[in-house]
Amino acid sequence: MTLDPYFEPASGGDNAFTVEAPKIKFGAGSLPEVGDDAKALGMTRVALFTDSTVVKLQPLETAKKSLEAAGIDAVVYDETEVEPTDRSFKAATAFAKEGDFDGFVSVGGGSVMDTAKAANLYSTYPDDFLAYVNAPIGGAKPVPGPLKPHIACPTTFGTAAECTGIAIFDLLEMEAKTGIANARLRPNLGILDPTSLVTLPRPIVAANGFDVFSHSIESLTARPFSQREAPENSNARPLNQGANPYSDLACLESIRLVGPNLIAAVNDADNSATLEPLMFASMLAGIGFGNAGCHLPHAMSYAVAGLVRGYNAPGWPSNHPMVPHGISVIVNAPAVFRFTGPACPERHMKAAEAMGADISGVALEEAGAVLADRVIDMMRETDMPNGLSGVGYEESDLEALTDKAFPQKRLLVNSPQEPDRDQLKELFRDSLRYW
Repeated sequence: MTLDPYFEPASGGDNAFTVEAPKIKFGAGSLPEVGDDAKALGMTRVALFTDSTVVKLQPLETAKKSLEAAGIDAVVYDETEVEPTDRSFKAATAFAKEGDFDGFVSVGGGSVMDTAKAANLYSTYPDDFLAYVNAPIGGAKPVPGPLKPHIACPTTFGTAAECTGIAIFDLLEMEAKTGIANARLRPNLGILDPTSLVTLPRPIVAANGFDVFSHSIESLTARPFSQREAPENSNARPLNQGANPYSDLACLESIRLVGPNLIAAVNDADNSATLEPLMFASMLAGIGFGNAGCHLPHAMSYAVAGLVRGYNAPGWPSNHPMVPHGISVIVNAPAVFRFTGPACPERHMKAAEAMGADISGVALEEAGAVLADRVIDMMRETDMPNGLSGVGYEESDLEALTDKAFPQKRLLVNSPQEPDRDQLKELFRDSLRYW
């Protein structure tokens, strides 16, 4: 691959990458068109997924009225858990099975969209719950066939779940965060209407923005696709392909949009001008990591979210202690950048510059550190927790965190520098506090 020396072929490595492009509609005022879109997909009776907060807000009302105006029967399910669990996935599946629906529409954040994906899967192709869950926790069984049509309408901008074939949840009995990954889970259409973001509390805006950045930087710095072992069957190429030229374009532009807009979106009295670029950045990041995949910050985040004890983030409605996904990722990220910087310094330097760091006179070997310092500065300016200590973890938790993160091989091997267990523990130690 001559587009970038980073993609130099490796012995036994893959010689191709696959582009899975989501179908997206983007623009202020696009949500009222969901009824026409659902009708075009053949929906007549829809499971309208949301949560206990969004059900009271304008976007849900707009979607329901649009569906009804198109002659579609829409039944609201508002019992989605924020940061969903296997318990909430199973409850949603029961609803989907009983409702005899021919389509799904999700209006909410990543938790709502992922819950709709799971309910669609398990109600269409029932199986043991762990059958479809990512290995090594589950059996990683491929989705047997097409799912019912699903239109995803985000009211946040962090997860980009409307772009991906991934559904993430907490497995309660194991205190572990894991997920299901298959291209068939990707929604048939994502409707991104920036006006749906206007009621977001500022702490959620901050966490969403850092989640967007994490998706982008992890995909940009992931192991190149050409160094991943070539599949025996071309249809077995994973969603986590590694960095590739297609994802690079989306990810770098996403970071360029997050850098100058995130602090203003959190702190300015009127943040309306920042919402459109941040939602567009989220879409680009979703395209990027939907084809390249994330790595260490996300692998570590699953342990941080799964082992939470008493932390409740301001701005989030929740019936249980939780570390929101964007926070659980970003508290690990600066330590990771210092570790992975030497593996692809040019890429870390490009990301630092795109985030707004002054890189003049900075040596290439300092790329990981300068990116880490820029992220830490932005965390402080947006009131993010000060590393793992800010969400309730201590030195005594390092072993347990490492034990939960080390099985996340799908993510660990996608890093440009894969850590052994001791190195992973040191990354958690380095993430305890930053200032």
